[in-house]
Amino acid sequence: MRGGDARVEEVFEPATGDGPLVAGPGRDAEVRTAFEGLLRIRRVTNTTGGGTGNENVPAPWELTRTVRAVSLALEASGFPPSAVAADDAGRRTATGYRVRPGDRPRTVYVEWLGPPGGGAAQEEESRLRACAEVLAGLGWEGLLYRGPRKRRFLEVEPGA
Repeated sequence: MRGGDARVEEVFEPATGDGPLVAGPGRDAEVRTAFEGLLRIRRVTNTTGGGTGNENVPAPWELTRTVRAVSLALEASGFPPSAVAADDAGRRTATGYRVRPGDRPRTVYVEWLGPPGGGAAQEEESRLRACAEVLAGLGWEGLLYRGPRKRRFLEVEPGA
């Protein structure tokens, strides 16, 4: 800090669908850069016998930060995150994915949520299946379940 000029570097956070809408100039580039970094981590850490590592298997880093890893994969794949209003806890303002911790270690739940009357319930099955397909290509296994109030969700864990 020089002459009262405090500089705070912001740390990139992938959208989980539980915060305010994340958008704006440069967001796409930030997401792309973070996802490319994740793939580089995979190449470096997922090696056997030397050589380049496997990009299609979650890295050890991801297994300890599953919500972040899955959220980043979904956002980088172009799925929109849901969002909640900053001034009213819990009121959904955007339709999209929500990633939250699962009941077991290394698992997360992915839901498709939106504002009341916004159509999220009608599109959740097809959108969650599309999320599962993208995640499968990145080494995650997503199983589709029907939960309370007959709403569907994915249980996601590292692939075998």
